[in-house]
Amino acid sequence: LAASLATLEKTVLVVDADPQANASSGLGVDISEVDCSLYECIIDHADVRDAIYTTDIDGLDIIPSHIDLVGAEIEMLNLDNREKVIKDILDPLRSEYDYILIDCPPSLGILTLNGLAAADAVLVPMQCEYFALEGITLLLQTVKKVQQGINKNLVIGGIFFTMYDSRTRLAQDVVTQVKSYFKDLVFSTIIPRNVRLSEAPSRGQPICEYDPSCVGAVSYKKLAEEVMRRG
Repeated sequence: LAASLATLEKTVLVVDADPQANASSGLGVDISEVDCSLYECIIDHADVRDAIYTTDIDGLDIIPSHIDLVGAEIEMLNLDNREKVIKDILDPLRSEYDYILIDCPPSLGILTLNGLAAADAVLVPMQCEYFALEGITLLLQTVKKVQQGINKNLVIGGIFFTMYDSRTRLAQDVVTQVKSYFKDLVFSTIIPRNVRLSEAPSRGQPICEYDPSCVGAVSYKKLAEEVMRRG
């Protein structure tokens, strides 16, 4: 999504707040060669600009993650105002990018809480599976608590489906169920299962660079356009 926004001539910063660092490696960052990551900004108070790396796509930058972020979650528990550490780090960069996308861990821990505290809106990628329905309920409960106590301006920016397989009844049922409940919050663009989408991360490339004509790349470009329309 970040790469697609950049190809549409937007300036984009990806903040990889997931210790697995998939967003970093997927954009071609060699984690072993990173001197300054989000971890150093959180724990060592490094200058955030020292942690910004360019990518092969014009207009797309990234603050990479590091496996040390696993330990940072524990260290952050002792920090003052620990829910707003990432917000304080990113606030000086707000005016420098059209979009700042924070990739959060798949758990609702202190790093994800920090992402929600820093964000204006939450975009929810959702697999078309039963357990995803349970996960989205937990996420929305967390968002509500964040709105009440930490970030009253936070909104749900939208929900979009990924890994959609039109051949399965389950996928169709999940889409129907979510759309009937969340209505206008659901993006019209659906990201299908696509072999090229699965291959791209292993090459350290976003799909719009790896195979810009494949169905996955076309779908993400449509999603980016829809995100831009929604503001």
